[in-house]
Amino acid sequence: MRLGLALGYWGRGPSADHVPLAQEAERLGYDSVWTAESWGSDAFTPLTWIAAQTSRIKLGTAVAQMAARSPTTTAMHALTLDHLSGGRMMLGLGLSGPQVVEGWYGRPFPASPLTATREYVDVVRQVLTRRAPVELAGRFHAHPYRGPDATGIGKALKPITHPLRPDLPVLLGAEGPKNVAQTIRIADGWLPLYWSPSRPEAYGDAVRDLPQGFLVAPMARVQVCDDLSAGLLPVKAMLGFYIGGMGHAARNFHADLMARMGYEEEARRIQRLFLDGHREEAVRAVPDAFADEISLVGPRERIAERLELWRKGPVTDLLALAPDRHTLRVLAELNS
Repeated sequence: MRLGLALGYWGRGPSADHVPLAQEAERLGYDSVWTAESWGSDAFTPLTWIAAQTSRIKLGTAVAQMAARSPTTTAMHALTLDHLSGGRMMLGLGLSGPQVVEGWYGRPFPASPLTATREYVDVVRQVLTRRAPVELAGRFHAHPYRGPDATGIGKALKPITHPLRPDLPVLLGAEGPKNVAQTIRIADGWLPLYWSPSRPEAYGDAVRDLPQGFLVAPMARVQVCDDLSAGLLPVKAMLGFYIGGMGHAARNFHADLMARMGYEEEARRIQRLFLDGHREEAVRAVPDAFADEISLVGPRERIAERLELWRKGPVTDLLALAPDRHTLRVLAELNS
């Protein structure tokens, strides 16, 4: 199982520690470093900054939001950074949800998310392989555009820049069983959310029969500490925000996933508390057991024991949200 460093997205401003952490991860033999985006910092600019100050470590987006860019724009970002980094880019994509797509990006959430994702990946692949001009008679991503307000003179184009690698890895963030099954068919890898080594069935039957070489790269909080409760608090805060606030009361993919993982009553309670303005109570309502099974927190010996569960399953890459260099070093030692 390879290790990656997950840096996420910025809060109020950039972290001065992200580049040093990435450099330390590279020194320790980590395979990859990953950035993200929500509705603030973007995923590609920090990754480019890190690329310029590292030499070997792979560079991934976990995830770049599809609604933020047309698929050709995303492919341009990926092929450009792949050239500049000497072939280190890994493109992780996610659809996000209706609140973000419509509230932040100002565009409709697709009526058929599976179709929209499939078309998006198709266009990205066409750009990266550069076999022919990009053409797709898509419902959501038509190339050239032929809609009722089109000029009619749009032309199918190939990228001017020759991609460095036509097989640049494309990974997808997917939660529902149908979405996961499609991801396994059309992508090179999967970025699971809330991965629990003991509950792979929550993602559907397709997880049991993965193609050879397929990447499974969940993100997990990792922290070496003596106080388990204190170590789990950041996990619970993240879960409270995602389960409670990252989605509408009637349509929240994160809450639905938590429910499928055996915590339906707790997920709905967290939603109610968060949406009613009781955010601290929502965090406290996150079960310690759930936060614990999707993370690696505690003393070194405890993490070593639980790490074996992660190794026994389909996970190929553990993307560690690790807050300090000591944790990075211990995880590298335990995984060697």
